[in-house]
Order: sequence, then C-alpha cells, then structure tokens
Amino acid sequence: MSAEATGTATLVGALPADRLFVIASRLIALILLVAVLSVLSPYFLTWSNFINVMRQAALQFLMAAGLTLVVLTGGIDLAVGAMLGLAACLSASLISQGYLALGIAAALLCGLGCGTVNGMLVTYGRIPPFIATYGMLWIAHGLGYVFMKGEVIYGLPEGFRLIGAGFLWGIPIPVLIAAALVVVLHVLLHATVLGRAIYAIGGNPIAARLSGMPVTRHLITVYALSGVLAGFAGLVVIARVNAADSSLGEDLLLPAIAAVCLGGTSLFGGVGGIVGTAIGSVILALIVNGLNLLGVQTFWQNAVMGGIILLSVLADQLGGARLIRQ
Repeated sequence: MSAEATGTATLVGALPADRLFVIASRLIALILLVAVLSVLSPYFLTWSNFINVMRQAALQFLMAAGLTLVVLTGGIDLAVGAMLGLAACLSASLISQGYLALGIAAALLCGLGCGTVNGMLVTYGRIPPFIATYGMLWIAHGLGYVFMKGEVIYGLPEGFRLIGAGFLWGIPIPVLIAAALVVVLHVLLHATVLGRAIYAIGGNPIAARLSGMPVTRHLITVYALSGVLAGFAGLVVIARVNAADSSLGEDLLLPAIAAVCLGGTSLFGGVGGIVGTAIGSVILALIVNGLNLLGVQTFWQNAVMGGIILLSVLADQLGGARLIRQ
C-alpha cells in the first residue's frame, strides 16, 4: 500500500460511524420538524406546499454542495453567492441573445475560473481561505455590477427554463438535478482518491502532506469544483426566476453556510458529507417555509438562520467533532 493510501486510510478509518450518527440525528430532527409544523399550520401538509419546499431545498442544495467540499478540507468559500451571481449575469446575457450553449459554457467557465483563483490564493499565496474568498466575493460582485450596468435581463428561452421551472413525472426538475448531484458527489467523496484526500486534508493537513499526498493540487481542485457548482447553480436559479441582475446571489451565502452546518459538516474540516448537506437543505427549507406559513417577518427569519449556524457550530464543539484531529 502506498504512503498516500496508508495515510488516507488512517485518517478516514474512524469516520463512517460518525457520519451515520450525524445523518441519523438530522433525520430525527427532520421528522420532528415535520410533525411540529403539521400541527402548527393546516397548510403545511399539502402537495403544493411539499413541491414548494422540495424545489427550494433543491436550489439551496445546489448552492451548498460546492461549499461542503471546501468545508470538508477545513476551508471556507465565502464567494459562492458572488460567483453564482456573476456566472448568472454572464450566462443570461448570452442566452437572451440566442447563444444557449455559449451561455451555459460561460457560467461554468466563470465559476471554474473564480474557484481556481481562490484555490491558488489559498495554496500558492498562502492566504487564509476566509480572506481569499472574501476578497473574491467583492471582486465577483463588483464585476457583476460593472457588467450589468444596473440593467435587468429577463425573458429567457422556454427550453432553457425547464431546468429551473420544469417538471418531469410530476417532480420539479431542480429536485431531480439535486438528487443526481447527491449521488455523484457521494461517490466522489467515498469512492475516489480525491474524495479520500478531501477527508484526509480536513482531518489533518500536515499528516496528509507528510504522507506524500499532493495537497496543493487537491485543494485547487476542490475550490475549482466549488466554483463550477456555483456557476451551475446560477444557471438553475436564472432558469427558475426567468431573470438576472447584478444583485443576484448577494443573500445566498448565509443560507448555504446554514445548510452545510445543519447537515453536520464540521467547520473545522474532516467530518460530514454531501448526504448530510442534502438533509440540511431540506431542514432549512422547512424552517423557512414554516416561518412563512406562520407569518414570521423576514428579518426574524434571518435571525433564526444566524442562530442555527451558531447552535450547529456549538453542537459541533460539544459533540467532539474534532476527534479526528486528536
């Protein structure tokens, strides 16, 4: 067995039981939340509300999926919302002029470029992920405002809008896309060298480097994937709302972080997974939906999400989520 494989196996071997416990605890929380909301609101257990919740959860998951990969390495990507917004604006501009394939490629390449720069700043530039991605957040937002010049693009082709607003077998297409992405990323995390490296780097980056693992290359790949997934999420969002403007993505970062934390992915890295984030996205969508049904004002909803992040991180600490580093 190679040094990399040995190091990875040592670092990851203790995780499966932890992941099962996290997923089970989140499922219990999900069931309890459904039960409570069913009692509090007569409109909760309706098919139309269920579809609305699942569609919102799917869009939320698409935002949080790439962030999950970064957080698993012990980093953070504060630019996911800004990258989504910039990619969406570039894409909408081209698609509205009839260049569908070029518009889709532009969104993905925009995310890839921004994410790769983030990864290079973190690795070669040795800039802390918080600072590097925070800088990219402002750069992407600024470029979006310059590109759009205060204009709003709307009226995208119906064929394109299917990925955000269409249905297949009675199920919203974004939900099917999110489900497929859960499977793909779960396989990536648990059946590939990159996936094992992500957990190893998040668990103990020094040990991962000493084991011969190409940590720099893997980190750049992870940040690049986060960017690509943000760009893809931008495509689904503009297909859903049938419009794009420079402010798109500004309010999406906090919910994405909340979904990752709710899913049990440790902000210290090495613990968690993509299935947990999917469950966390559903829980978050249920919370927001329940607050809306109960008539809770928007600013209280933001306060609730902030509290969710704090409580999740506190539980992370008290529950010994850093056990893998010991």
